[in-house]
Amino acid sequence: MEKILFVDDDVKILDGFRRTLRKKFLVETAASGMQGLKMLNEKGPFAVVVSDLKMPQMDGLEFLSRVKTLFPQTVRIMLTGHGDLQDAISAINSGEVFRFLVKPVQPKDLEKSLLDALQYYLLQQGEKELLEKTLKSTIDVLVEILSITNEEALGRALRIKRYVRDTAIILGEMDIWKYETAALLSQLGCLILPPEVIQKVKTGERLEGEEYQLYMQHPFIASDLLRKIPKMEEIANIIAYQQKNYDGSGFPIDSVKGNQIPLGARILRFALDFDLHFLREKNKINALKKILEHKERYDPKVFKAFLEVLSVDDEYRLKKVKVDEIIPYMVVMEDVYSLNGMVLLKKGHEVSKSIAEKIRFLDKTYGVKQPIQVLMPPKFLIEKRLKAQSEQTPNKESK
Repeated sequence: MEKILFVDDDVKILDGFRRTLRKKFLVETAASGMQGLKMLNEKGPFAVVVSDLKMPQMDGLEFLSRVKTLFPQTVRIMLTGHGDLQDAISAINSGEVFRFLVKPVQPKDLEKSLLDALQYYLLQQGEKELLEKTLKSTIDVLVEILSITNEEALGRALRIKRYVRDTAIILGEMDIWKYETAALLSQLGCLILPPEVIQKVKTGERLEGEEYQLYMQHPFIASDLLRKIPKMEEIANIIAYQQKNYDGSGFPIDSVKGNQIPLGARILRFALDFDLHFLREKNKINALKKILEHKERYDPKVFKAFLEVLSVDDEYRLKKVKVDEIIPYMVVMEDVYSLNGMVLLKKGHEVSKSIAEKIRFLDKTYGVKQPIQVLMPPKFLIEKRLKAQSEQTPNKESK
């Protein structure tokens, strides 16, 4: 049963709501706006919140405005007196509330409004779930296209994904999916690049003329494509600024610099450059020395967090595992084959919960060649990632 929160500074009124509605609804109460926000954060999600307009310290308008920002999926209802109708109408017009009720409200009117609000909440949830599934499917298709047409670019994206995600976690970011997805799709524009250009970039050979112009365009091609997909605007912006330096140099050529650059792009910039230097130098220390030659290009706090990621990176270990031992965040270090020789998973993929379940299902159906060589993260880092994943929607509601 979905939960409903009533907020009013009059304890007697709250007791009345509990008595009247407890047989039909799951009711929680709070005696102030601050207490209501705490309740929403600690005991949410709530489908509906009903708030009185006139309350001390934080009135109903301010409270419901905060609810809208922090818990956008929660449907908001306002209780108001006859003399406050103009405030209530303004709140509806500004989108702060779903409905307002004039006190004293009749039980049958309150019940109908709550049922309408619950129906609206469930409709929103259904649309959100459909959008999330569509978005995930779209991203999966784009990654699959990249794997088929440009395996080198996909390999790079998979390498930097781990660096980007772990740096974001250390920096205390919550919406980790955003950073992972930006890293994974950052090389999508490389679909336009000839193999010889990618090879030159990999080895450090200088690009000239048209080759240079073509390479510098790849982030914009990816970002322009992603902007056409709902809910991908922020990720598209991160990808567009992946070649922008902290000091304002780089691409795109504009006045944006420093912390004006999206944090995801600042992390991506460092991770991409480190990955290139590491490929060329074959040594982390030498790769960092190359980074330090142009330290003005990078956000100092990203640099510091990245060093912590690298120190943890040394604790990864190679291990051979059976299918039933595969867990999220392992990195597959060899192609995974079925017993009849079909490639089930390409080398370099990081295991997600869904991938682990898929491999187990395929093992039961076709059989999987075992053991499989994987790169195993340290236990504490797995726990840290799982914690970040569970908290990546701070409102306990996906956007």
